[in-house]
Amino acid sequence: MAVIDFIVNILSTPAILVGLLSLLGLCLQGKPIEDIVTGTIKTIVGFLVLEAGSAFLQSGSLLAFGEVFNYAFNMQGVVPNNEAVVSMALENFGSNTALIMCLGMILNIVLARFSRMHYIFLTGHHTLYMACMLAVVLSIGGLEGPMLIIAGGCILAFIMVTSPAYCQPTFRKVTGSNSVALGHFGGLGYALAGLVGRIFKGSKSTEDINFPKRLIFLRDTTVSISITMMVLFVIVTGIAVGRGILGADPTQFQYLNTLLNVGTETKTNWVVWALTSGMSFAGGVYIILSGVRLIVGEIVPAFKGIAEKLVPGAIPAIDCPVAFPYAPNAVIIGFLTSFVAGIVGLVILAAINANWFPVALILPGVVPHFFCGATAGIFGNAEGGIKGCVAGAFFHGLLITALPALCMPVFTGLGFVSATFSDADFSWVGMLFGNLAQMTPGMPLFIIAVLFFVAPIIYNYVAPKPKKAEESAE
Repeated sequence: MAVIDFIVNILSTPAILVGLLSLLGLCLQGKPIEDIVTGTIKTIVGFLVLEAGSAFLQSGSLLAFGEVFNYAFNMQGVVPNNEAVVSMALENFGSNTALIMCLGMILNIVLARFSRMHYIFLTGHHTLYMACMLAVVLSIGGLEGPMLIIAGGCILAFIMVTSPAYCQPTFRKVTGSNSVALGHFGGLGYALAGLVGRIFKGSKSTEDINFPKRLIFLRDTTVSISITMMVLFVIVTGIAVGRGILGADPTQFQYLNTLLNVGTETKTNWVVWALTSGMSFAGGVYIILSGVRLIVGEIVPAFKGIAEKLVPGAIPAIDCPVAFPYAPNAVIIGFLTSFVAGIVGLVILAAINANWFPVALILPGVVPHFFCGATAGIFGNAEGGIKGCVAGAFFHGLLITALPALCMPVFTGLGFVSATFSDADFSWVGMLFGNLAQMTPGMPLFIIAVLFFVAPIIYNYVAPKPKKAEESAE
């Protein structure tokens, strides 16, 4: 288990995992040692920069804003949180999770090699989360030991190639090439956001907004995000202060009170906090964009070796911030629109709960609405410009409010009370296999899991291959 824990630590650390793949790709190309060292280190550093930006946002501005917003408007309910569910599940399913993750990543390469979905999923922490969920769900279906590990690995590998696959038709339009894919288990929401955006095909892109001469400075992403978020923080925090948040129990508001230095001699004025938090938000986005540019600049050329020698046509599938540099304006529009849709979705759920039947009230979590909502906005923009960005992100916000609510009974039945995943793929996978585990336990469930793995391979060798012209016209 010590060896397995070490391997899982490597596989669940995106920077190390992608660095190793970059190293492999460069070695397979026969690059000189100095190029191998440079490419590997820059890839790892790029991921560390991206993670630093994400952590900077989540531990400060994003979570504090969520606390303030919920207090300001007296919102009560469940905030979907991937990490919360996983942390509870790992206590009892840690070893099974580790083995499913290891097998799933090996089978991912097998599927990429022998199916038509040539995606190698590189977002290690999402792979860990999905492996953990599958370990819990399949165990409820009576699977244990080798059967549980094999079934979980097969399903995990299937999801690791299909999620990038249904995103790629639109993501190809985002990047302008087929050299990189999206590896994030919010894929269903992004793909549907693109389809919704397509309704408005022909609308001007968010990146082509014409500002008056005196407002041309707003084309600078850092400036426009700073101004937008400062205004939001000041308004929302002002309402929360008016309702007495500064006099509330400090332990109730971990992130806000830590930043305001409540209870210390150096107490920060809330207006100053709101302004600096808005600009800190922009700083976090800037760090993320810098990391993504460094990653893409190194990993795409390095993957050429893997594509030529191991998996013909291999495409790296990277975490959702990889999309951010391609449409920075859509990032902020998508986030805000998705968040508003989350509020609308909460009102709808409250009405259903009050008038028809009990349903979980899902609060708009700022973290998923930022990362996933921004990506959905980029997808909508790629298909339908500004109107597509707004429509796609709004639909996505409703989706990641409704899906966790629908998925909540499944997780409650598994023993996770008031806990649910936030991203779309976790929800549909949890509902599908959670119900299958209850309806077809034991050997039938195992067979179904294996069929999910072998079906794409069989299809590749049985179904007619598309012509090259059709592939390029997609």
